[in-house]
Amino acid sequence: MVDLKTVMNQVQEFQMILQVEGMKLSKSFQVAAMIKKLPPLWKDFKNYLKHKQKKMGLEYLIVRLMIEENNRLSEMKSGKLQIEAKANLMEQNGNTSIKTKRVDYKLKKGRAK
Repeated sequence: MVDLKTVMNQVQEFQMILQVEGMKLSKSFQVAAMIKKLPPLWKDFKNYLKHKQKKMGLEYLIVRLMIEENNRLSEMKSGKLQIEAKANLMEQNGNTSIKTKRVDYKLKKGRAK
């Protein structure tokens, strides 16, 4: 799947291709294929779906995808969508030399008891 089209449009296209070509795929295979082909920005949701314990039907997956897509669209409209950073930013302090204070723990000869 790609980020340019909505996920639901892509799911509908997938189902139409299966119907037009007369392909018989099991529902569980269709569910697994749809989860695997989710766009990269849906990584967290994909992992959530992969780790669900109970068996997931095709209708249930489509409903979950619709809900998630609607939530993402509403977050985008309100400006709350956070995109993960792809790089780490490190700032360097102007003082590059680090001086450490050495402590001499040797006892002086006159004070040893």
